[in-house]
Amino acid sequence: MSWLAKIHIAKSQLGLDDESYRALLARVAGVRSAKDLNPRQAGKVLAEFQRLGWTPRPGTRQGRAKPRAAKSRQAVMGKVEALLAEAKRPWAYADSMAMHMFQVERVEWLDDSQLQRLMQALIIDARRHGRL
Repeated sequence: MSWLAKIHIAKSQLGLDDESYRALLARVAGVRSAKDLNPRQAGKVLAEFQRLGWTPRPGTRQGRAKPRAAKSRQAVMGKVEALLAEAKRPWAYADSMAMHMFQVERVEWLDDSQLQRLMQALIIDARRHGRL
């Protein structure tokens, strides 16, 4: 999330009216609008919001979402997901395998035979590391 978005979220969560918000910007950073802030000034403004009681929430998503698959491919995708989970690896790992093996950026873009071969490579990796 950009610092500009964080500033506007903090402003609304603290319940600042426009006049108070602009006064805070002028006092802390010497500007009247958040668009005029440089990164250092933005950090000072965010620190001031925290001093006033705003607590930033960490992002809820980590990594990328599970890929969606057609009904005919859900069983294989489920197996790939299980193998990744067992190895404690993210979907990005499978994406990088797809790129390395087939020059395809994402697992969900693989055709059926490529997806089967990716799953087989994950099975071989699991056997090699004693997980299967």
